[in-house]
Parts: sequence; structure tokens; C-alpha cells
Amino acid sequence: MQKLTRTLKLQPILFIVLVGVFGLFACTVRDPIEVIITPTPQPVTPTVIPTLEAEAVEEATSTSTETQPTTTPVPTETVPETPTLSPEPVEPDEIQPTREFGPILPPDYRLQTQPPPTAEPVIPTVTPLPEIETATPTITVTPGPSPTPVPRLNPDLMGLQIYSNMAFEQFGEAISLAEVTNVGWLKIQVNWAFIQSEGPNTFGEQFQLFERQVEAAARPGFRVLLSIAKAPDWARSDRQESGPPDNPQDLANFISFMLNDTKIGGVIDAIEIWNEPNLIREWRGTLPFNGAGYMQLFGPAYDAIRAYSPTMTIVTAGLAPTSHPTAAVDDRLYLQQMYDAGLANYDDVIIGVHPYGWANPPDARCCPNPGQGWDDNPRFFFLDTLEDTYAIMQRNNHNTTMWATEFGWATWDGVGSEPPEPWVGWNSAQDQANYAMRAFEMAQRELPYLDVMFLWNLNFANLITVEQRQEITGYSIINPAVFPRERPLYWMLAQATRDENNNNNGS
Repeated sequence: MQKLTRTLKLQPILFIVLVGVFGLFACTVRDPIEVIITPTPQPVTPTVIPTLEAEAVEEATSTSTETQPTTTPVPTETVPETPTLSPEPVEPDEIQPTREFGPILPPDYRLQTQPPPTAEPVIPTVTPLPEIETATPTITVTPGPSPTPVPRLNPDLMGLQIYSNMAFEQFGEAISLAEVTNVGWLKIQVNWAFIQSEGPNTFGEQFQLFERQVEAAARPGFRVLLSIAKAPDWARSDRQESGPPDNPQDLANFISFMLNDTKIGGVIDAIEIWNEPNLIREWRGTLPFNGAGYMQLFGPAYDAIRAYSPTMTIVTAGLAPTSHPTAAVDDRLYLQQMYDAGLANYDDVIIGVHPYGWANPPDARCCPNPGQGWDDNPRFFFLDTLEDTYAIMQRNNHNTTMWATEFGWATWDGVGSEPPEPWVGWNSAQDQANYAMRAFEMAQRELPYLDVMFLWNLNFANLITVEQRQEITGYSIINPAVFPRERPLYWMLAQATRDENNNNNGS
């Protein structure tokens, strides 16, 4: 009973305490609890694209004399989409070029053996006008013309090589990217083995897709160069790597079929007959591995093109600049062999050339500091290759001009991994831009024997080729693995080819 009484006495006190506590919390303003919701990262599924033997791997290694493994092209219907090229492009007016153009090299040029420091912008020196005496002495400074950041160039003499082994939608995006540069030409390689694997005069799905792509490339107004290479297995007895058909007439028949029985003939402007035949990996087969063997292939192909059109531009195969003793034939020697086999008799053809520069600026000549790797052979120099080729043409009284059907400089800036070759790391992205623009400028203003030039390449880089550290990605001016994806050279092309009214009229 006593215990019950104590309990009853405590209850009012407990009730008062509880009421007070409740009132305290009910009346106090409390700070809200901030809840931060972090978006869940979207899973990144690596996109598997077709292996690049169909076009990219063989061309990528054109600047190296080492033999690369050959892979098999994947049919288009099984090709997943190429990784999306993102982020959104930067507007060209936001790009601030870092130098005026003209000769790049100082008189005492020596190739650096280590990656050069990032170049500081070159600020033109402005000399003030002399003081003008007036009633009130003042210094009058008359504004002069703004420094020209890039040379004004003729887009009709400029082109890009575009990767085409992709779905039609992705190819359309690549065409749109090319349009921004305003260049007048596109080069597309015709992988004969890929688009006509079934047999002669067949027009299967791959061929039909290629027809649509060529039409799409020409539709915006580009002129198109097709570079034909890689005979299909049905035309070859030696099926190692790539090579010509056993019977040169098979190539001639393919060309006739393509020009006459598809829509391609009506939309293209030029044909390059084969690619780098002085590399053994491009010439496995029964034809002799020399310039005379190439002329056996060239003659019937030339006749097939001329039967279709007396005016279509025909270009001899661009030769890989190399002097490798076993995997290649010296390009200078090979060209002379072509002349010995009758090349000079074709007075209406263009001589194809691939004047790569590796880590050497375009107006450098061999060899300022021999023994530094890519600095000890004239074939590693843009200008030496052009001058030597022209000298051979003159020696053989061949009154024609050259097209650079491939050229360019690689860079590994921003990729985040080791470059595939040390020299690739020597070129900054700005070097790549400066060197290529200077090369275009030299061709149009200083080298009358050199006409159209095709930069290699627009879009061969993708997330897979970057991960595999393939050299082709260093040459691409659209690279989805770096930010921004557009290399400086991409926008400099656009600036150089537009006039003050943004018209596509180079000077």
C-alpha cells in the first residue's frame, strides 16, 4: 500500500516533466537535415567495334616499317555502334591559335631528344609609329591589321581521310564533323576484300553500304578520292596479310563494275590505284615485289578508268617512306622502278606520295642531329620526301604533279598512357596543328609541284584503339579519349579555309 502511494505521488511529477520536454522540442526551431543524393554512375559498357584490318590497322602502320598482325574484318551487320563522340564541340571562335605562320624552324634547328616544354604563345612584336608633331605633341598609334593566326588557304587543295568501316549513322556523323573543317576533299579507302568477298561482279550488303557511304560523302559538296587496295581471297592464291590479285585484270574488272554498275562512278572524282605497294604486307602475292610488279597492276586498272572517263583523276599509289631492307622496298628506288617499267608514258596521271614527318617539322631537312631515332634518314622528313620524289619525276621527264594522299603528325597529348613510340610523345597537340598547317601553307605557296594534300586522319581514333595504344589514334584530329575531343588542328583547318564572310573560299 505504501509503495502504491509513492507511485501515485510520482506520477504527477513525471507527467509535468514529460509535458515540459515535449513543449521544449515542439517550440524550438530546428535546422533541417541536409540530404545529399549523389547520382548513381551509369555503367560504362565497352563498345566492341570492328577490328581495323579493314582499313585502319594497315594504314596506321604506314608510318612504321615493322610488320603488324593482320586481323579479319567484322561484317557490318554485327558491328555495334562506335563509341559516341563527346563532349560537345568547342566553337571555333573560342580557339586562340598560338602562333602566326611562316617558317617554323630557327636557323640553328636541332631535333630535341626529350619531349619539349609546352610552348608559350608567340606574341607578335608591335613597333610603335613615330611620334607625330602637332600643336599639342602626342604619340599617335595607328591600329594595324590583326595578326593572322592561321594562313588563308585554298580548301580545294585540302582533304581529309575518313574512316568508313562503321554503321551508316556513325559515318554520317563523321561527315558532319568533316564539314566543319571546310576542306574540299575526302579520301575513303576501298577495301576490296571487305566489300566484295563473295566473288567477282557481286553486289552484296557490304558493297551496298559502301555505295551509300560514298554517296553521303559527296552529297555535302565534297570531292571524293577513292583509294583501292586489298584483293579478296577469291582473287589470290597467297592469302597472307594483304596483296594484289594474281591476275591484274581482276582489279580492272572490279573497277569497271564499281564505276558502271553502281552509283559510285557518278559521285567520285579521283581514284588512287592501291596503297603503299612497297610494303610487303600490302603486296603478298604472285606479282613481283617491286615497281615493275606494281605497273603490271596499274596498267589494266588505268585502262578501266579511262574507258569510263577520259578526265577522271588517276593517282599512282602513295608509297610508304621507308628503306627497310626486308619488309619493304625503298620508296625512292621503287618509284624509279615504276619509271623503268613505263610510268612516264602515262602523261595524264598524278604521282601519289606519303610525306610523313614523324617528329620533324615540315620545313626541316635531314639530318640536323643524326642518331636521334626519327632524325637520321631523309625518309623521316616531310620536305626531303617531296623534294626527292620530284627530282625522280624530273629525271624521268614526267611532266606532272604530286598529290600527298597521306601526311600528318601524331601526338599523344591528353591520352593518359604511354605513347606507342617515343617520338609520338615529342609532338604536342599544338605541334601537330602547327606542323600540318605549315605543310599546307608550303604546298600552296612554295611547292608548285604539289597539289592536293590529304591529312591523315579525321576519325580513326576511338576508345578501343586508344586503349590498345594504336598509333593511328595519335594522327586523328577527332579523339573521343581526350577533352576536348577536337584537336587544335581541327579548328585551325576551319579557320584557314573560311574568308572574312565565313565563305568556303580559300586564297
